[in-house]
Amino acid sequence: MNVTPTKLNTYMAFKLPAAYLCGVRTRFIDDKKCEAAVKHRWINQNPFKSMFWAVQGMAAEFTTGALMMAKIQSTGKKMSMLVTANRASYSKKARGKITFTCKDGELVDALLEKAIVTGTGETLTMTSVGVDEAGDEVSTFHFEWSVKLKV
Repeated sequence: MNVTPTKLNTYMAFKLPAAYLCGVRTRFIDDKKCEAAVKHRWINQNPFKSMFWAVQGMAAEFTTGALMMAKIQSTGKKMSMLVTANRASYSKKARGKITFTCKDGELVDALLEKAIVTGTGETLTMTSVGVDEAGDEVSTFHFEWSVKLKV
């Protein structure tokens, strides 16, 4: 199955309804990167007139997870995946449309190849950066993913 933004958004509606209701939507995915956007609105606001940090985290995590899922699917192998750690930093209030981008596709390829060859669990820290409509960075998220070949 070819992974597309439409298929990922449908998946999100059924499997990650909180993210979907808050407005997180996949905009682009290919072998190298994944982009998701979310617009600041009433449902995802905080008391400080900007986007709640957890909504930013959902969008950021989805870019890393969708890229990982697509890459795992392309191997034809059954693998488990799990976030084992995360870290975030915020540099500006998130207002308007925020686009999160993860460009770690090549790192995922190397990780999956190693996990398949060794048969052991492997970890990778993936980064997703959120920028506003002016192109200013508002937040950066780092998610450590663990993958393991299922036997």
